[in-house]
Amino acid sequence: MGTPATAPGPSGPQMLRAFSAIRGNPLSYLAGVWREHGDVIQFPIPRPPIYLVNDPDAVRRVLVEQARTYGKSTIQYRALSLVTGEGLLTSDTDVWRRQRRMVQPAFHQETLAQLTDYVERSSSSVLADWERAGTGAMVDIDVAMMHATLEVVGHALFGSDLSQDASALADATLDALDVVIARARVPITPPGWIPTRANRRLAAANNVLDSAVRRMIAERAQAKVRTHDMLDMLMEVRDEHGQGLSGEEIRNQMVTFIVAGHETVASALTWAWALLAAHPQEQESLHEELSQIVQDAPLTIDDYPRLVRTRAVFDEALRLYPPAWLITRKALEAGELAGREVPAGSLVIMSPWLLHRHPSLWRAPEEFRPSRFIDEDVDRSSFLPFGAGPRMCIGRDFAYIEGVLMLARLASRFEVSYPGGEGVPAVEPLVTIRPAGGLKLRITRRA
Repeated sequence: MGTPATAPGPSGPQMLRAFSAIRGNPLSYLAGVWREHGDVIQFPIPRPPIYLVNDPDAVRRVLVEQARTYGKSTIQYRALSLVTGEGLLTSDTDVWRRQRRMVQPAFHQETLAQLTDYVERSSSSVLADWERAGTGAMVDIDVAMMHATLEVVGHALFGSDLSQDASALADATLDALDVVIARARVPITPPGWIPTRANRRLAAANNVLDSAVRRMIAERAQAKVRTHDMLDMLMEVRDEHGQGLSGEEIRNQMVTFIVAGHETVASALTWAWALLAAHPQEQESLHEELSQIVQDAPLTIDDYPRLVRTRAVFDEALRLYPPAWLITRKALEAGELAGREVPAGSLVIMSPWLLHRHPSLWRAPEEFRPSRFIDEDVDRSSFLPFGAGPRMCIGRDFAYIEGVLMLARLASRFEVSYPGGEGVPAVEPLVTIRPAGGLKLRITRRA
């Protein structure tokens, strides 16, 4: 027997008819059923019961107030663990709590202060590339941001220069995440030992990531001087029982931060550029701030709080195009969300993409208006680009400092535009939201 319906939603035949739309554009499909059926929706799937939740209070209950009763043992995170292993992003309950306590010191204030040096170095590399390309050149912003943020992660967390490996690692990340999203969309997939095309692609991507990790660990083991970065901490940290991380655990954490630590910030920066190019007045407002703050001297952590509009542009890009557009949880016990019963074992789907467009939370939610983060009383408890509650992304502050300072440095020297009057590209909702076909913009040197 199927699970009794406790919330409105589409019928079985309606979902079958929409199958191609669900596979081809899940964001559009979820937005459509939300607008038709309301803030809590049940899909006609018996095992497990599946709910889409877009009620702000209910989302807060799942992620914050009752976080211990909603676990991460879902198809989304199981698929992602094929790349990251049981790292901080995908682990659950006691395993996650142990890892979180052990990894947290890597993101202390001293690390964040040192981060600015690496952002400056990576930004300078991008600027040199753009200077060589020349004013008026067409640049793939998406590729540039992926490589730049990967270099920052390599230097800041692992003390390694990944500039020579940036292209291979970025490609491997995207290949691996493509396979992950394909697996997350179907209930049954061939086991990893069967040499399907997808399995071979995933294995090749993991080999690239693992090779980079092995090289970094080997270099650090031979080094006589400790840099006290994340890699040192992973190799030396001990839990309350005196046990350190195993080799596999160190690998999983490193791959987690290589993949998640650069791809999410790169996505946010790419969409910030896409939106600025489509809104010249907002780009000019940003330049007015940067003309006052960004000079020839390197940006430091003290400049970060002064970049108010730059942070607002970054926030608005995160609102409209949150990298982690889908969050899933498994209900560990029966409960109630927005007045609807949710049985134990249910899959609860939440989407920052939808919540960030909820008319009860945002004025003109579809518009790009960075000033809302300056002039309006934004409910940040429902602003979830990095999640919320105890499972909020551990690298949130790292991402903000990196993203804001890099955007400030690059935008102080160049402005961007679409070559033929095109607008913001269509979205491709993979593990993160990516611009379909990349993002090629014309760069113009500012006077």
